Amino acid sequence: MFCVTPPELETKMNITKGGLVLFSANSNSSCMELSKKIAERLGVEMGKVQVYQEPNRETRVQIQESVRGKDVFIIQTVSKDVNTTIMELLIMVYACKTSCAKSIIGVIPYFPYSKQCKMRKRGSIVSKLLASMMCKAGLTHLITMDLHQKEIQGFFNIPVDSPFLLQYIQEEIPDYRNAVIVAKSPASAKRAQSFAERLCLGIAVIHGDAQDAESDLVDGRHSPPMVRSVAAIHPSLEIPMLIPKEKPPITVVGDVGGRIAIIVDDIIDDVDSFLAAAETLKERGAYKIFVMATHGLLSSDAPRLIEESAIDEVVVTNTIPHEIQKLQCPKIKTVDISMILSEAIRRIHNGESMSYLFRNIGLDD
Repeated sequence: MFCVTPPELETKMNITKGGLVLFSANSNSSCMELSKKIAERLGVEMGKVQVYQEPNRETRVQIQESVRGKDVFIIQTVSKDVNTTIMELLIMVYACKTSCAKSIIGVIPYFPYSKQCKMRKRGSIVSKLLASMMCKAGLTHLITMDLHQKEIQGFFNIPVDSPFLLQYIQEEIPDYRNAVIVAKSPASAKRAQSFAERLCLGIAVIHGDAQDAESDLVDGRHSPPMVRSVAAIHPSLEIPMLIPKEKPPITVVGDVGGRIAIIVDDIIDDVDSFLAAAETLKERGAYKIFVMATHGLLSSDAPRLIEESAIDEVVVTNTIPHEIQKLQCPKIKTVDISMILSEAIRRIHNGESMSYLFRNIGLDD
């Protein structure tokens, strides 16, 4: 989720071979701002492109410079109008494909529809559909941040790179060595374990009544057990009868007393589960509570609820625009991801290994 770019990479950042074109989509001002930061770090100019909507709401794209035989990187952040954002990206990719670009790499910090990556009753796996559309349009590589489920990479028939950051905890949380990484549900335990191992910290897991917002109730995987009961139809006939499961009392596995609790997840949108987890941790003796999430959707009343809660700070990255939410809640802090994305672009363009970004995570050991 959170990853560090070592200081020695900064000296390499503007060393790129020729033939790189960097385009920004038109989804919002934050996308342009992020694109300009990446261009500055790479030492290149932004590519010339017009992206606009016709009066009938159709999206039109005009590439205003040659991309023939070049590596094209298209940066697109997701706005509130998700579907328009997707169409902008698809049309830009296809325009570059028909203009004979050598390769077309999508830089999509937050992959939309990532929560819809499982079949639920009569629904559909929308993230697989979106992956197919991107590949069909002409995308040859994808750079994204912290996929909701790593299995989404299997929906693509192109390479997918997803770096992550840890630096904020080490540099901005005083006495972080006295912290414990918390999973707000058993489903988040694997992510929390990854954080804890890299930072050499303890781990705690919350389970019980505070259910994850994305429970699998809708697809039947938590169906109640079958209990045998005598039916009234015939004295000798016994048929199964469904009895609902009782939720276990909320429990925290791990010691958080007198510690800094850092709740980690990939997305923070509906904050109810985070607020419940924070209340539980306070009751168990945690004296400070941080929430770390890569993607800050922060929908509806999330800023107000966070401001009134036991949470001390919410840390997200600028994969998604959230300037309005920050004005409503001073507890929300932002980590800039332009450094890690620009280094990923440079390495892909120069044909260098991406594993360096995953392997070199600085620790003050």
